[in-house]
Amino acid sequence: MVRASHPSVDPAVDAAALLRRVGFFGLFVLVPVTTQMGRRAAVILAPIAVVLLVLASAIDGKSGPWRPAALRLLRNPAFLAGLLVVLWAALSLVWTPFLDLAAERLLNLIATILLTVAGYLALPERMRSANLYLLPVGTAAAALVAILLGLFAHHLPGTPGEIDGTLDRGLTLLALIVWPAVAWLRSRGRDLESLGLAVLTAVALVISPNLLHLAALAVGAAGFALTSLRPTLGVRVASLGAATLLVAAPLLPFLARPVASALFGTTAPGTLSLKAWQKIVTGEPMRLVTGHGFETALRGRIVNLLPANAPTTLLFELWYELGIVGAFAAAFALRAAIRRSGRGTPVLVPGAMAAFAAAFTIACIGVGLTVMWWLTTLTVAILAFVAVAHGQFRTRRPKASQLARHEAP
Repeated sequence: MVRASHPSVDPAVDAAALLRRVGFFGLFVLVPVTTQMGRRAAVILAPIAVVLLVLASAIDGKSGPWRPAALRLLRNPAFLAGLLVVLWAALSLVWTPFLDLAAERLLNLIATILLTVAGYLALPERMRSANLYLLPVGTAAAALVAILLGLFAHHLPGTPGEIDGTLDRGLTLLALIVWPAVAWLRSRGRDLESLGLAVLTAVALVISPNLLHLAALAVGAAGFALTSLRPTLGVRVASLGAATLLVAAPLLPFLARPVASALFGTTAPGTLSLKAWQKIVTGEPMRLVTGHGFETALRGRIVNLLPANAPTTLLFELWYELGIVGAFAAAFALRAAIRRSGRGTPVLVPGAMAAFAAAFTIACIGVGLTVMWWLTTLTVAILAFVAVAHGQFRTRRPKASQLARHEAP
């Protein structure tokens, strides 16, 4: 009796597959879940997961030649504009009053960017569905953990402020990765499951009410709905809206303060924060050109270089630290990235616009410019979407009759 021949087993390929599986499990499941409970979980686990993906790619080469991919990335206008922001931040070390701290933070920023690029280059050209289904599984698990913590956090040991701060970081990640998870499920024709995942995430965010997360959820959902109905309009609104806000940020306190005073009163914290921003703009108009230097916004509050109630948002800190050069370069990079995502696989575009809208909302409301856990959160979201995009090489299972005709001699 003749046995059917089997291809030889390559231990290296099996090891690479195992490393890749563990890496994606860490990135898509462990990071979202543990971030709900540990303040530094994402900062610690995400680099480990990316390293595993890089090792797997180095072993089996399924990510394809890295040099052409790197060259395409270097020719990408959004990436080049982002590099300009980093270079200008490095140049601003010349006039920043906190040279040592700013240099350390800049190195951390560069390390995070390199980590993201390494993860991007290590992703397989064709993602397996089994690995991508870990993303909605991890998102659902993180949402369930967040719901339990929101309901029973007061029974847990530790100070309430510490628990709430940790959960806020986890919910921020959850508000972002839900969109690539939804996009993946929709690309597989699982619309009901994607709706259920979105609802579960919304419940998790509502149970632990926070204006930041609720606003991100609402804006992301609006972007998703608009792009689903009118794809071209949704991409245009997202790209122009984000770029316009970055470019016109110094005008916002003058426009928003009267509205805030009428709605919330002149002594409301938000109104006073806008007043402080307004005084900074009018007090040093020439600093709008060069900025005060990298890391000045955060450290300046500690030594009273700027008011303690100054805004802690991307719009303020970008202009305050890097001036018009950094702000305009960042606006161009963001607009180019959104437009590039809008030219991707049509079924993924609504999720991409929702993720951009949610991330930009979070950055504009209350996350600093270079907070490490926030940068790591963005890394996880970016790699998740790129992985989902690499999983779109086939959208339908071939029919058995087609396979039979193809295999016939």
